Amino acid sequence: MSVDVVVGGQGGDEGKAVILAYLALKGDYSGAIRIGGSQAGHSVIHEGKRLGLKTIAAGFINPDLSLYIGSGSYVRLDYLLEEIEITKVHDRLKIDPNAVIITEEQIAAENQDEKMTEIGSVKTGVGKALRDRVERKDIHFAKNEPQLEKYITDVAGEINKGISRGKHYILEGTQGTYLSLYHGTYPYCTSKDVCSSAICSDVGIGPIKVNEVMIVFKAYVTRVGGGELEGELPLKEAEKRGWMEYGTVTHRLRRVAPFNFNLAKKAIILNSATQIAITKIDVIYPECGEIDNFEDLSKEAKNFIYEIESETNIPVTLIGTGPSTLDVVDRRRK
Repeated sequence: MSVDVVVGGQGGDEGKAVILAYLALKGDYSGAIRIGGSQAGHSVIHEGKRLGLKTIAAGFINPDLSLYIGSGSYVRLDYLLEEIEITKVHDRLKIDPNAVIITEEQIAAENQDEKMTEIGSVKTGVGKALRDRVERKDIHFAKNEPQLEKYITDVAGEINKGISRGKHYILEGTQGTYLSLYHGTYPYCTSKDVCSSAICSDVGIGPIKVNEVMIVFKAYVTRVGGGELEGELPLKEAEKRGWMEYGTVTHRLRRVAPFNFNLAKKAIILNSATQIAITKIDVIYPECGEIDNFEDLSKEAKNFIYEIESETNIPVTLIGTGPSTLDVVDRRRK
């Protein structure tokens, strides 16, 4: 057994949480690993409630899974403590000692940084904490935070030991390929690489321990903040199509464009994707809402899926048809 990686293939906001929660419930996993920073969130509908999480893995929805925060994570303590209470994961959360806890000083510095304003940063202190870490300044690590003492675990060691003993994990990436510092729309990007190989490195997982890489695309493209968005629709057109959305963390209106096949193909290459998940097909094709059988999708929706597979040569295995965790067409099922 090994690790399945789930990564965003666009500019973030792909609806990864629905796919991640579904996999956590239906997959044969021992644990879910979350990597990234508190500037990136995801929404999970659980027991009829929508939870906007910034730190804890969407896999929390399965009470049998251990939950991990890797050493490459940058965490707001206030966000984390609130989420622990909301999700009731006190007995199964494990945090690597070298995960960074963002300080109030770093948050303040980022809010005063004109460059961060210019590029559309959400200003949660992640960029400043990353910079301080690279410059070898004093960093507040999770291992130095008394409130987290009970959760501190050698995450890399435990995950690798688990793999050697036949355990299977799901690794949740944050943001999306085109927000990568190296492969995204620089300078309108995040402060690090967020592609599949970097996600694994942030946890301490070597490449031969990866089983599948599932890349998530929304049926259209959205983006928060600045940067190029090919085919961007005017606000009135986005509203007419019913594609208007607001960010989980920022609550800012997302910019919108139709699905971009060229960018999808490049993202697949950058991430070595082996499977595709498409979310929010019900927004493009409302008649497909809450369907869980591929044959029941409309002809137009099925043709859209076939076109994606033809253009990318990668199978579309999961299709999100609504906001709920189980609103998913699973084409892997026999």
